[in-house]
Amino acid sequence: MTPEQISLGELERDALTEIVNIGVSRAASNLRKMVGDQVLLSVPSIEVVNQRRAARLIAEREATDLVAVRQDFSGPFSGRALLIFPETNSLELVRAVTGGELSVEDVVEMEHEALGETGNVILNSCLATMANMLKRSLSMTIPEVLRGDGATLFEVDDKGDTEGLVLFLYVDFAIRKRDIRGYIAMLMDIPSLATLKELLDEFIARVVGDDG
Repeated sequence: MTPEQISLGELERDALTEIVNIGVSRAASNLRKMVGDQVLLSVPSIEVVNQRRAARLIAEREATDLVAVRQDFSGPFSGRALLIFPETNSLELVRAVTGGELSVEDVVEMEHEALGETGNVILNSCLATMANMLKRSLSMTIPEVLRGDGATLFEVDDKGDTEGLVLFLYVDFAIRKRDIRGYIAMLMDIPSLATLKELLDEFIARVVGDDG
């Protein structure tokens, strides 16, 4: 099966957007408890692209180095989830999460831990919601914090196109009046994405059945 055959139809994309939106609003609610302040998260758009294209998309938008929190997930569909920020934004996020009271040195020192924690809350909320709404279960590894450019994060090599596809979501954050933009990406191989497509079709059939 080729990447072209796996592209999501309009209904599937709408269903996935709806599911991810619910996941992200749960993430916002969990983050709110963590930071004790209003957290706004949006999911403006979803794209399915290959790894090379994902790396290029992020390079076009972000001139600085990137920081990512990575968690692998496995179940009926498996892959790797990344929460990605431009490096400048990551320190803003840590300031927001820690209440903005810290010195620059302290922020840098706490960055790793605070990012891991934030990534864990957001990625777990999104993936747990997806699994739940698709009536499946996923297990996740503990979060790791990575740094690098898009090619590093999306594991693009020079030997030609890699097999994996990326479910690419753009997210805007507003925490404590700070605007922080980030990206959620899920790297999956073609069989996993094919399974996700089937599960989305089952979800759509259930929703349509309930409405009818």
